[in-house]
Amino acid sequence: MKHLSDATVLHNGVKMPWFGLGVWKAKEGEEVENAVKSAIAAGYRSIDTAAVYQNEAGVGAAIKAAGVPREELFITTKVWNADQGYESTLQAFEASRTKLGLDYVDLYLIHWPVKGKYKETWKALEKLYKDGKVRAIGVSNFQVHHLEDLMADCEVKPMVNQVEFHPYLVQTELRAFCKQAGIQLEAWSPLMQGEVFRVPLLQELAEKYGKTPAQIVLRWDLQHGVVTIPKSVNPERIKANADVFDFELSAEDMAHIDALDKHHRFGPDPDNFDF
Repeated sequence: MKHLSDATVLHNGVKMPWFGLGVWKAKEGEEVENAVKSAIAAGYRSIDTAAVYQNEAGVGAAIKAAGVPREELFITTKVWNADQGYESTLQAFEASRTKLGLDYVDLYLIHWPVKGKYKETWKALEKLYKDGKVRAIGVSNFQVHHLEDLMADCEVKPMVNQVEFHPYLVQTELRAFCKQAGIQLEAWSPLMQGEVFRVPLLQELAEKYGKTPAQIVLRWDLQHGVVTIPKSVNPERIKANADVFDFELSAEDMAHIDALDKHHRFGPDPDNFDF
């Protein structure tokens, strides 16, 4: 991983950039449009949104304005929990695609493993994939047991699992399972909602490598073979976040960061959520 344009290859042969922009909490309109335009200008080619973020139209407007060929971009969105189920997922996808103003979406994810619904939802994703409306399909916030349940009778195996992943939640078991199953792990909240700047070890490593604590953690993600999508609406920070391709963490320092793990979540527990 030497360049921002470097990509992993999903199990169906589709290339997905290792690094992208997340737009959770970016306000619809000017804020999200400027963030996406700044990211694309800085060399980002992957943008991650979701129906529930309510900013898909802004993402679409920014993509259109950026003037980059569509095939160079990798756009992800997700079906929200209230829309899960077979027919409702197909409708939700069309709504998202229309807001984004795209003919197809690169990656479509089930946002959360809603009990009793995610299998039907997955069948809809398989249809969208077979119909060529999405280039890849996957899940988000799925634990090992959710994946095992889904894969017991699915026709198409998930290509991606996007989960909370950072130095306080190293997800060792889930990472190993996904690697063995050929499912690409992707990190949300990689910067622990800003907490990385308050961790002494990360401050020490930042000094050692001449980087910021955020850059240290984002590099750690990549060296673990985890796709990462830090969120920012600040053009300077968007640029700085991507400045992680000119150095490498030693095996020893990787292990030191791994040792920060305390199974701590900043977001909801995928086994215990009520939305």
